[in-house]
Amino acid sequence: MVPSLRLDNDERAYLFDLARQRPARSRSTADPAAARLVVDLSPLPAMLIDHRFDILAWNEEMAGLMLDFGALPVEQRNTMWLCLCHPAMREFYRERERVISEGIADLRAAWAARPDDESLVDLVGELTVHSPEFAALWERRDVRVNGRGRKRLHHPRVGPLAIDFEVLNPLGEPDQRLIIYRAADAASQTALDAISREAAEPHPTLRAL
Repeated sequence: MVPSLRLDNDERAYLFDLARQRPARSRSTADPAAARLVVDLSPLPAMLIDHRFDILAWNEEMAGLMLDFGALPVEQRNTMWLCLCHPAMREFYRERERVISEGIADLRAAWAARPDDESLVDLVGELTVHSPEFAALWERRDVRVNGRGRKRLHHPRVGPLAIDFEVLNPLGEPDQRLIIYRAADAASQTALDAISREAAEPHPTLRAL
């Protein structure tokens, strides 16, 4: 198992210099049936991710709620990277530290279960370099996987809302996860309805890598 990273600022800078010369890390391919289901779940926001939190497919409602993933470079389509490093996501979670710490505990569980996954090791190294917040929380060594829960969000256009999320694993692709959001209350449903109306296309289309 690769040891956890304990780097000072100079070591982080050095690792970053090395990382920029490495080939891009490999990414999973979306399970076709699960990716189609993501679209069929509209108007519920939904996306398909893998164990590294790489975003493999999404529908228009999820893009409207979070970010236009299609406009991002492929290497940035990772929910952990976005939460920690993308400026637009800085105020998105009203309980930011809890959401991020739970996500890192989930990522550590995947890292511990797959010690030979070089792309996952690369991701941990990249996040350690770019985010002191990640580096500090990674050192806690928490391990936890949440299959459902609630998140309190602040959307830049519709304002505050709360969602209940559910995580499902396709039997044929156990490393991939279907994430579905539902409104937690009537006010949040109104907010999600507004986001749904803003969807760029009247008939959501599949978005996948």
